[in-house]
Amino acid sequence: MAAIRYYDWIAHHAGHQPGKLAVRELESGRAFSYAELHQRCGRLASALAALGVARGDRVAILAQNGVETFELQFAAARLGAIVLPLNWRLTVPELSYIIGDSTPSVLVHDVEFADTALALHRECGIRTLLSLNHRAPNEGGYEQALAEAQTMVALPPEDVMHDDLAMIMYTSGTTGHPKGAMITHGMVFWNCVNLGVPAAITPRTVQLVVLPLFHTGGLNCYANPVLHAGGSLVIQRAFDPGAALAAIGDRSLGITHFFAVPAPYQFMMQHPDFPGTDLSRLEVAGVGGAPCPLAVLEQWQARHVPLVQGYGMTETSPGVAMLGADDAARKVGSAGKALLHAEVRIVDADGHDVGPNQMGELWTRGPHITPGYWNKPEATEAAFEGRWLKTGDAAQFDDEGFIYIVDRWKDMYISGGENVYPAEVENVIYQLPQIAEAAVIGVGDERWGEVGKAVIVLKADQVLAADTLIGHCAQRLAKYKVPRSVEFMDALPRNATGKVLKRELRKQFDPAA
Repeated sequence: MAAIRYYDWIAHHAGHQPGKLAVRELESGRAFSYAELHQRCGRLASALAALGVARGDRVAILAQNGVETFELQFAAARLGAIVLPLNWRLTVPELSYIIGDSTPSVLVHDVEFADTALALHRECGIRTLLSLNHRAPNEGGYEQALAEAQTMVALPPEDVMHDDLAMIMYTSGTTGHPKGAMITHGMVFWNCVNLGVPAAITPRTVQLVVLPLFHTGGLNCYANPVLHAGGSLVIQRAFDPGAALAAIGDRSLGITHFFAVPAPYQFMMQHPDFPGTDLSRLEVAGVGGAPCPLAVLEQWQARHVPLVQGYGMTETSPGVAMLGADDAARKVGSAGKALLHAEVRIVDADGHDVGPNQMGELWTRGPHITPGYWNKPEATEAAFEGRWLKTGDAAQFDDEGFIYIVDRWKDMYISGGENVYPAEVENVIYQLPQIAEAAVIGVGDERWGEVGKAVIVLKADQVLAADTLIGHCAQRLAKYKVPRSVEFMDALPRNATGKVLKRELRKQFDPAA
């Protein structure tokens, strides 16, 4: 098969619609047209080249959401370099492992992470640090480097292909060390194609970006597809439910698209401004990353905003499946069907395809799939069966071929020989009006092997007895699915994207796990 060349979207739109808004930062008010963004990417590429960054080198970024993540993405591509987005919520030891594994030569960082950056510089031998200062941009080393650099017109462009690496994105590492999923330029492109049509992304799209840009959901659902189409991004530095609602309701911003994992939708609908916010301009509101509680889907649908569900993972760029807007109300809870340039199977433990309404593991293949994990050939081999990526997610088809993601295999527990999928139990718990957050985990039990424990956060000024919750579940679930105990907390542990960290709950409430 002939190699496919990478083409620079920002350069293209700068030539065709130079004055069109590309990116606006919500808090700082900074706004850049495609012509301005193109020039900044060129200056950054020139500055990185002057620092010795060349084809195949890694450049890391440790920063909250801002235009710089996109500038680095496209500047690095012009050099054939590889971007390393870092989770700013990780500790220095956690980041040291990632830096040691990927060995970037340059680290771009927010000034609030200066101590972390200096520690990584000392411990890991990073050659150059470039600081960002959003409160005073001209004072940061990053902006100074751009100001001093010439646009990269004299340097011959690197011959970059779809198979070349664009990024290394490290997974959360639920067991052992995190793995660096290798993201190619082709994966990023095919995700733009796969999501562009079902998400109705066009040059007139304006998306509010709230998920962290070190995460594939923030970067690729749907920010990169919007830039690919020549639309506009409005970036929130860090998610705040009230500010997000205010932006969506602001007619002058004209937000048409929004994407988040379930938690931000949950926090927004519990915010006092939710009933009065004008949501009428939202054309697509996507949700993914974890099974979405039906109570959340139904409450947004009641505001005439059907949440369009999707399914994906870091290793799949991330789009695999999506539920079209026309089916969002009819198939509440479904992840839809495979995207145009993707294939899916659901298989049993022996790798045989299962029939409708039978549980199995979802596998996928296509041009959206990672070539593997950085420096980890054994993990790469274990993740694939031929060309099929084994996702580790429990799923089933319905009679019409729609996919339902039930839960992560690792979150499933076995009680008395029966499989229990916590997401199903959580959906039932969310029917109780007192519930703000709910998570169900399996804990050890001498008789049954494992039983369920519900970990609950109540809404402000609400009271709920454990027996009431258990009784509610007993009326709606088979006996083996009903939680045997309840713990109440002030907040559930979550990662930077809002996913509940069930491994932390298992450590706390099941010491033998």
